[in-house]
Amino acid sequence: MSQIMKTFLGVFLIMFMVVTSSGVLSGFMTVVEAQNLHAQVINELEDSDYDSSVAQTCFENASKASGLDVEALCFEENDRLNITEYTQIAMLTAEIAILRAVEEAGIRSQVNAGLSLGEYGALVASGVMKEEDAFTVVRKRGIFMQEAYPTGGAMSAVLGTDAELIEKICNETQGIVSIANYNCPGQIVITGEETAVAAAGEALKAAGARRVIPLKVSGPFHCELLKGAGEKLGQELEKVEIQSFTVPYVTNVTAQYVTGPEQVKELLVSQVSSSVRWQQCVEQMIDDGVDTFIEIGPGKTLTGFLKKINRNVKALHVEKTEDLDEVRKECL
Repeated sequence: MSQIMKTFLGVFLIMFMVVTSSGVLSGFMTVVEAQNLHAQVINELEDSDYDSSVAQTCFENASKASGLDVEALCFEENDRLNITEYTQIAMLTAEIAILRAVEEAGIRSQVNAGLSLGEYGALVASGVMKEEDAFTVVRKRGIFMQEAYPTGGAMSAVLGTDAELIEKICNETQGIVSIANYNCPGQIVITGEETAVAAAGEALKAAGARRVIPLKVSGPFHCELLKGAGEKLGQELEKVEIQSFTVPYVTNVTAQYVTGPEQVKELLVSQVSSSVRWQQCVEQMIDDGVDTFIEIGPGKTLTGFLKKINRNVKALHVEKTEDLDEVRKECL
């Protein structure tokens, strides 16, 4: 496959892993900061030649599906955006709003993927899940994840060592600790019980890791401690009708293409407590001929990951309305 355009939708878990090439944490992009960037995009759409009504409709649909005033949550100052039960619905709404603006501009993907929460955006982009169903499910997902392990969990970014060593040390550490995210070469995130994550971090530094950076998160995401949340999510997913694919997508759990609607619910349940194999997802798509990637969302974190995985592919992003114009020039 040549000249395949790839749309990335993934913002939630990537936001706390912004690392410079020197390995120094350049500053966490908080949920509020990311949401402000999303708000900027939506506001700019209203003043541009693009049809902003498609974005406005997303917020209305999200509010109806979730029972929250999502527009107020996103655009008015509040202290809820750093709580995952609110973060998730806010971020997905803003992501899909930008996606609709991208589609309105005439840009279509040929395959989709999303990091963690972003996988729901990929499902919507692929026609697998209706927008309203995604909002309903993600609202519940946020609540279940918030309730699953409210205290005693932790996550840390491990820089400058290979995955095999990290896996080995996690397996040898007493308690629950495992890999949450395979982001790119030299950047992996571990997750689990606070004491086990700390012990594994010390062992990794002793074994030569360049840095181990504790992350400010509200739970130990993507580990076995959240299996209960995944089981509850499965019950909610039973109420959702999965549609036939219009565009293929690659799942975080296996880093493989999902070939049929019957697999989607099981994978989404597993995803809550499984490692996000982002690097492997990207490598799979590049192996299949994907040569142009579009990141949708605030900042260029996924673009940064992409450049560390493979510098020979084209990386674009949409964060502002002028980005839409640039992407149109490159892709249409």
